[in-house]
This record gives sequence, C-alpha cells and structure tokens, in this order.
Amino acid sequence: MSPGKSRVPAAANTLAILQVLTAADVPMSAARITQETGLPRSTVYHLLSVMEQAGFVVHLAEEQAYGLGVAAYEMASSYSRQQPLVRVGRRYAVALALKVDGSAHVSRLSGSEVVYLLEERAPDAVRLLTDVGVRLDAHRTASGKAMMAFLPPAEAKAAVGVHGVGGRDFSDFEAELSLVRRSGWAEEMGLVSPGQQSVAVPLFDHLGRAASALAVTFRQGALGEVQKRDLLGEMVEIAGHIAGTVYGESARHLHSLGSQTM
Repeated sequence: MSPGKSRVPAAANTLAILQVLTAADVPMSAARITQETGLPRSTVYHLLSVMEQAGFVVHLAEEQAYGLGVAAYEMASSYSRQQPLVRVGRRYAVALALKVDGSAHVSRLSGSEVVYLLEERAPDAVRLLTDVGVRLDAHRTASGKAMMAFLPPAEAKAAVGVHGVGGRDFSDFEAELSLVRRSGWAEEMGLVSPGQQSVAVPLFDHLGRAASALAVTFRQGALGEVQKRDLLGEMVEIAGHIAGTVYGESARHLHSLGSQTM
C-alpha cells in the first residue's frame, strides 16, 4: 500500500521515510528523501522533526542530512533477539558449540551476503568474524552455500552479486552447489577464519525454501570423518526441530527426508 492510500497516512508516511533511510548506505538530505518517497516537502520536514525528537532519526547539521537514530538501531537489535529463529535456536546452538568446542550460528541470505542472526561460542572457542549482525560474502561461507544450493540457478547467480566467486567461473561454483544439494550440507575450510572450518545445513521453511542455515565452526581437523558425519546428522535433526517449531510440521518433514541422504 502506498503512503497516499493508507487509512493512517501519517503512520504510512513515517514508515516510508524509515524504509528509504534503511535502504540507504549514507545519510540523506531532506530533498532526497522527498524525491525518494514522493511525499510533500512540508510533510517530510514535519515527520523528520517528530522522528528526530523520538530518536528514530538524527540530523547531521554539517552535512544537511538525516540518518537513522539510536531508537531505530535498538529496534533492529530487539528484532535480532526476539525473532523466533533466534529464540528457538539458541539452546541448540549452545549445545552444538560445546560439542565441537567452537561456535554455532544461525544466518540468512540477504542479497549476495549472509547476515548472522545468532552466534553461540564455547568458553574457550576462538572469537570469529561471524558475530550477530555481521555480513559476509555468501559464497565464502558454508552457511551461504547451504542456502544458495537450494535456490533456482538464476537466483543463485544473482546472490553471488558483484563480488564474484573468488576468481572462479560461475559454472564451477554451480557444480559445487550441486554437490551441496545432493549431500544436504556445505563446508568451508579457512576461507572465513584461518585455521577454522565450518559445516552448515539448510533450514527449510513450510514452503520448502532454504530460509536460513545452521552452521558450526571448529578447529580445522579437530573432527574425523565419522565424527563429522555424526555431527551433520545431528544438525539436520536439530534444523528439523527448529523448523517444526517456527514453521510447522510440514517443515520438520522436509528435514527428516534430508537426513536420509546423510
């Protein structure tokens, strides 16, 4: 629904401004916000003033621009803490991290990147780049490959984005994704953190989409092949429990089918 057609225009217009500022990489002038939203100039200035008082935007006087304020960031942080995947997945992630004496993560795709929603570390685990809110090139990570493998080829290619695939031709990367599809899991060794390796399984929603991924990271070579296979079987089972709780029994069934290919 466009702002002008809303039954609560002030609310819709405020959300339109927040959406524009959220999508921008840098603060924006009021004139640019007016252009992007299509709202009257006076409306934009009035709402920006109200939003500034509430802490949702900050006015950068020297730049004559507006950016997101502390209140907006607090909302984003609250979403990360409260969203069902995080709340349901946390106890499983803690157990997995302790099991491998490393870290466990839940992440989702965002364009050509993965964004980490949850990370739990064992007490003596190495601190990694994969903290909550961190974004990494999807093709470098086990989590990213676990999700991209189940996208249509055109979407997977788009998800690689302008970053490319580490100098490789996309057809080679596509072949790697095909192996992930067949096995049901993905792996990376030392590409994100030197001396560390990660394995990841997709987490399917009720529509069969790889909506997110569950991954663990541990010291390279710490697990033998049998231990790794057992770990992956457990991760698929956990992914099913999380999906069943968040998305319903149909999602849990998809994971039970995937565990049979391990």
